Amino acid sequence: MARQCAAHGGRCGDEVRHRPSAQASRPRRLNLLAYSIRPFRESDATDLVDVTEASIEGVGRESYSVEQVDAWKASQPAAEDYLTKATLGSAIFVAEDGDDRCVAYVVLERDGHLDRLYTHPDHARHGLAGQLLAVAEQYAKPHRIERLFTEASDLARPAFEQAGYKMIARRNIEVGGVAMHNWAMEKRF
Repeated sequence: MARQCAAHGGRCGDEVRHRPSAQASRPRRLNLLAYSIRPFRESDATDLVDVTEASIEGVGRESYSVEQVDAWKASQPAAEDYLTKATLGSAIFVAEDGDDRCVAYVVLERDGHLDRLYTHPDHARHGLAGQLLAVAEQYAKPHRIERLFTEASDLARPAFEQAGYKMIARRNIEVGGVAMHNWAMEKRF
């Protein structure tokens, strides 16, 4: 699963390590945090719940109403649900920061469905979503998954598009009795 890592000029062992770069197109502070991506551990389950809630609460308000954010947050799984997903064969990959804290994750189900992709707001827009999608794709190919698909929020849609996913349709849905929408997207190999 290791791959050549430009940030370190070599192989990173079993983990993919990256150092986000500052974008030249806009003046920003330089981010010197190193991230690593690794497979899910049982001890991560509660951290994934925390990342999800922080992401929905912190970044969700950029595109959704308070009512939509509250309904979205209330519909999220408990820590035990991540353990069940892993037991049933879903691949879950976790991004850690330089202090070994879970800051982002992706859940890839056995049929190619990307069930979840969340980044903590303190680590958003550093390329972690794209890195997690790349790791999910690396995992999918040898497991004979020929198509990855998801239902992306307005916030996640750009990361999926940048990773080569095609929009299939806008889906109008109801979450906890609140009208929302998401985007059916897919990537075929």
